[in-house]
Amino acid sequence: MPRLRFAMLALGTLLVAATASADNLAVDDPYVREVPPGSPATAAFMTLHNNSERAVRLISADNSIAEHTELHNHVDVDGVMQMRQVEAIEVPAGASTTLAPGGLHLMLIGLQTSVTEGDQVQLSLNFDNGETLEMDASVRPVMPMRHDQE
Repeated sequence: MPRLRFAMLALGTLLVAATASADNLAVDDPYVREVPPGSPATAAFMTLHNNSERAVRLISADNSIAEHTELHNHVDVDGVMQMRQVEAIEVPAGASTTLAPGGLHLMLIGLQTSVTEGDQVQLSLNFDNGETLEMDASVRPVMPMRHDQE
């Protein structure tokens, strides 16, 4: 009986540690860009918060509407903005990283369904510390960035 009690105590300790660790990462305002029917891809945006004392890296993601998901950024190449796949997206210790149009984002490639305003897309984010965050992201139209001219 003491062995069983010890095993249960050890298992309980591990579960509490995993739950506390998961509380260090949070996501605000996840959304997916609405695209016209027949579009091959769309993008997802959000703000990632890291409340821990160590930086973490988003290393992969999955979604419920497309064949695969890639991590991307926009970079300036000789004055032209180009989209590039990145290996990871860092979220510094005690800080936030925003995924937004014109910057870091998730690309949902090989759409298997239409993406219409008001729909929900399931996203799963995988971090290098072993944590996974799962969420529903609402689909909404995203207006292109405007450069007002006076």
